[in-house]
Amino acid sequence: MEIFGYTFRNGALLKEALTTPAFRMDRPNASDNQRLEFLGDAVLGMLAAEQLYAAFPGEAEGALTVRRTHMVSAAALCAAANRLGLVPRLKRNRRAATLSPHAKTIADAVEAVIGAAYLDGGFAAARKVFAALELSPDVAAEPWEGNPKGELQIRAQALRPSRHPVYELLKMVGAAHAPTFSVRVTVEGMGTAEATAGSHKEAEMRAAAALLRAVHSV
Repeated sequence: MEIFGYTFRNGALLKEALTTPAFRMDRPNASDNQRLEFLGDAVLGMLAAEQLYAAFPGEAEGALTVRRTHMVSAAALCAAANRLGLVPRLKRNRRAATLSPHAKTIADAVEAVIGAAYLDGGFAAARKVFAALELSPDVAAEPWEGNPKGELQIRAQALRPSRHPVYELLKMVGAAHAPTFSVRVTVEGMGTAEATAGSHKEAEMRAAAALLRAVHSV
């Protein structure tokens, strides 16, 4: 059995990788692809890190982490799967609705296939599947433009030990129909920043952006 340019010696592994959890609604005793997805997620991360480490020798860990996040995102995996015709091969229950091209089920199946290939033929097999996906390591000059909270989260997770931004509502003032929120964000090892806006969410976004500016200016 072949998929993504790789021919499986053990076809049962590929069948399992293509069996979605929903298929068990029709076949309760069937083995779905969740365990393989768990394994494939780790193998995919390793292969992406390996490629990025070689391709960008002068780049810092934080930047490499941002690249890897985009490279192996659900959106990237779904795009590759749709291009390679994966969806018609998935085993789903008979009453299942049409899958959205961005469904997590698709991304999970890609990871499961990578996990299955790894079990079938080791890293050499997994690398062949990974290569067929043609996941791009390139991101825009401002990959998190419009999402400073996302960038701050990734950069905080890249610290050693990994950390998470902590947002604190300092105060809310003004009339009920036009309140003003003041928020502070703190990341241990990076610092703190404060911002004010007309919504709690926007105040958090501005605080994250302010902390990123402070970090970038150092």
